[in-house]
Amino acid sequence: MAFPFKSLMDDDKRYLKSFQLFRERSSEQQCMQNFFRQNLPDILASIGNGNGSLNVMGVGSGKGDVDLELFSQLRLKHPGVRVHNEVVEPSSEMLDTYKDLVSKTPELANVKFSWNKMTASEFETHWTENNFTEKMDFIHMIQMLYYIADPGATVSFFRSLLNKNGKLLIILVSGKSAWEKLWNYKAKLHKNTISYSVTTRDIKSYLDGMGFKSTYYELPSQIDITECFQEGNEMGELLLDFLTEVLDFSKTAPPHLRSSLLELLRHPDCSSEVDGRVIFNNNLGVIVLEPDH
Repeated sequence: MAFPFKSLMDDDKRYLKSFQLFRERSSEQQCMQNFFRQNLPDILASIGNGNGSLNVMGVGSGKGDVDLELFSQLRLKHPGVRVHNEVVEPSSEMLDTYKDLVSKTPELANVKFSWNKMTASEFETHWTENNFTEKMDFIHMIQMLYYIADPGATVSFFRSLLNKNGKLLIILVSGKSAWEKLWNYKAKLHKNTISYSVTTRDIKSYLDGMGFKSTYYELPSQIDITECFQEGNEMGELLLDFLTEVLDFSKTAPPHLRSSLLELLRHPDCSSEVDGRVIFNNNLGVIVLEPDH
């Protein structure tokens, strides 16, 4: 029986606060930065056709901090190249933060931004209805396919926008992470979650079935969730909200549900204990897709 929990997304302020805490407690940003600096340069070196310009697209770019890290690597491999960047992001607040970040970053003089306040699905409709034929040299979809009803179809569409030497970069939680087990638990809480249970394993299986060529990277990542086990700890309650997608989970969940969740989070299949801290497996996976040749 599902309990009438409120979705965390019903409270934008608390969602953003819990998301920010998740980023602070996890090594996710660091492991992505390591990938951007160690692996991404070789990927970016192969894009473009030497005409002095590149078309880039960020789907679900959020506040833009990750995009700017990508641009710093792009400049190293393509110095002086003009870039047209299509930004696809449905949140006005996120877009405003992104625009503010751009205004404070002088290194982006060669980048022209087009702002699309849309979901990926809305952008697909917009692109198709207007019969746009422009091709992209690099598209990135980072931690956003959870919010798509049909991730496979969405990946196929954006892949179809790639130029001859283009690349599509996807980052999601890995099939080897603990998120799948947590998602199975969350199905007991409410039917209308804000996200879908999709990992790189699911996307890779779809791509292989379609015969699409791709390269895969596994990125070790973790979240310190120790505070979740400290009753009444405000930070722990925020983290539990983020992990369950339930608003005020600790205050609204029956005791048996809260205890069963904590038991799951502490299980060796989900977490390890290191120096008295509970460390949740948050491994990420990176898929790099190429166009048909």
